[in-house]
Amino acid sequence: MKVTCFSTKEFERKSLVKANNGNHDLLMVPDTLSLSTASIAQRCEGIMIFTGDDASAPVIEKLHSIGVRYIALRSAGYDNVNLQKAHELAIKVANVPAYSPYAIAEHSILLMLALNRKIISTSARIHLKNFSLNGLVGFDMNGKTAGIIGTGKIGSVAVKILHGLGCRILAYDINQNKELTTSYGVKYTSLDELLKQSDIISIYTPLTQATKRLINKESIDKMKNGVMLINTSRGGIVDTSAVIEALKNGKIASAGLDVYENEKGIFFFDRSNEVLQDDLLSRLMAFNNVIITPHQAFLTNEALENIADTSFQNLTTWSLGNKSKNEL
Repeated sequence: MKVTCFSTKEFERKSLVKANNGNHDLLMVPDTLSLSTASIAQRCEGIMIFTGDDASAPVIEKLHSIGVRYIALRSAGYDNVNLQKAHELAIKVANVPAYSPYAIAEHSILLMLALNRKIISTSARIHLKNFSLNGLVGFDMNGKTAGIIGTGKIGSVAVKILHGLGCRILAYDINQNKELTTSYGVKYTSLDELLKQSDIISIYTPLTQATKRLINKESIDKMKNGVMLINTSRGGIVDTSAVIEALKNGKIASAGLDVYENEKGIFFFDRSNEVLQDDLLSRLMAFNNVIITPHQAFLTNEALENIADTSFQNLTTWSLGNKSKNEL
């Protein structure tokens, strides 16, 4: 089929071309899908979209009117797609449910270790020929309590790594993984107990109506003083304003954020020659105890290949008149 790939970035082109292998007539464009750009997919049966693309109801209606019948996401999350409208118009949607849980879990641990041992500050000092150790004291991960919110594929990998570091692990998830309790000593508990007891809290749950702003002023107030907060899931799970206030008063000692609730239009783009208009993000960037990465936790060779392969498998399955196992 003819397919428009929206939000195509330079780092993924090679993987997309390889995975397609000439099977589909592929148009790769850097444009983000929106109501104003949907017409790029004119005369295409399918489109491929990423996390920053807008597949809301009006956009889906526009896509349907120009002949689009398939939407293949290059992501696991699908909170940017109005599935109800897609189903109503018989547009099939599929995601990539598991491309590399290791990539994201490892990135979250990286953020923990870098924050704990002040690696960013240390590197900046060294470049200024400042070799002092003052202000660089961290803590042993061994023996600390790590609270894991969401123990799906990614959260489970994070559990295994943290277990190897000697952490005591608490978990909160509506679906409990018995293997984690028997093999890694994970204790499932209520969210309140996890918040109260954890030295480190790391989020691996999808963004839903139930998890939107799960981390807010009320939940932060229940946390230990001096907690570390890590989010490599979705920005909308965290109330950024509440986190900023907690960073200011010391309730949160440090934060590692690979996602941000207002990242659309900012992350994945070079804004180095512009004045940043987002005041919340500017305030976050001012803290020396915050590490922000631009939604790059997934960014490994293995993940890119798996994303591309699965996305095209979904499209090829549809083109053959079959149902994809990843349909939403």
